[in-house]
Amino acid sequence: MKPKTINTLYWVFTILFVILMIFASYASIIVNKDAITLIHDGLGFPIYFIPFTGYAKLLGSIAILIPGLKTIKEWAYAGLFFDLVGATYSGLAVSPSFDPRILGMLIWFVTGILSYIFWKKRLKLGMA
Repeated sequence: MKPKTINTLYWVFTILFVILMIFASYASIIVNKDAITLIHDGLGFPIYFIPFTGYAKLLGSIAILIPGLKTIKEWAYAGLFFDLVGATYSGLAVSPSFDPRILGMLIWFVTGILSYIFWKKRLKLGMA
């Protein structure tokens, strides 16, 4: 694959992933009714935990966009992945039966994984 293609795919998947994560963080940061209904009432997490996860997603998303910061970016990808795994597991754990809407989480996982893969390819090419 050509370096230009790798770079383009990296930015496409990274921007999509960051948009999805920032979108997911917004309700948590402002602790709106939807976030309380889903995270507190539905999943059972304490209300004080809601903005913490929102700010963590926001900061991780920003870290992924900043060039360089190799170690911080690695941690940001890991943290966002753990957040997605935790959210998916929590949703499955409290659901009385399989809810096909949980498959929507694949969009977050796929964009995040592809962003990470192409970031690593850029590192090997000395582009990041």
